[in-house]
Amino acid sequence: MTDQGKLIVVAQIMGAFGVKGEARVRSFTDDPKAAFTYGPLVDANGRVVLTPVKSRPLNEGFGVTTAEKKQREEWEAMRGTLLHALREALPEPADEEGEVYVADLIGASVVHVDGRVLGVVKAVHDFGAGDLVEVQPPSGQTYFLPFTEDVFIELDMDNRLLRVDPDPALLPEGMTARREDDPEQAS
Repeated sequence: MTDQGKLIVVAQIMGAFGVKGEARVRSFTDDPKAAFTYGPLVDANGRVVLTPVKSRPLNEGFGVTTAEKKQREEWEAMRGTLLHALREALPEPADEEGEVYVADLIGASVVHVDGRVLGVVKAVHDFGAGDLVEVQPPSGQTYFLPFTEDVFIELDMDNRLLRVDPDPALLPEGMTARREDDPEQAS
């Protein structure tokens, strides 16, 4: 995170395109062309990498003309570089659709529907099978919860509170609630 605010990954440099110094870029935004409308795109440290002047679709990604004049070899050397936009530059998520930026989840409290505090969101990962929310409990090691509507019942982003109802098997040992109607857990 920079002093300016949260950064959101919106694209990635795929190399160079053509002989006129264009960058070849893959967009990660829902509307692929929108990635080039958020102002200068920066690296993870907040340093400007490219300022889009114009873009055009290619078979894979976009050819982007930038304000920064770089040679083909420079863009090729930057292949794989993630491009970020300031969170403040992005539009607000559509409330009626339950949309949320993953970066906005970081630091939110995770509370079980029965009222138990389960921790705070440390990170969100996608290892290929869908988003997993990494939760830092009040003590102990982090654990993961699948970011699904079945588990994350309510996202109260105004209060930075996420209400969850996970299968007890997803919770670390010692965090499962004692059920009074379960004779094996009764004392």
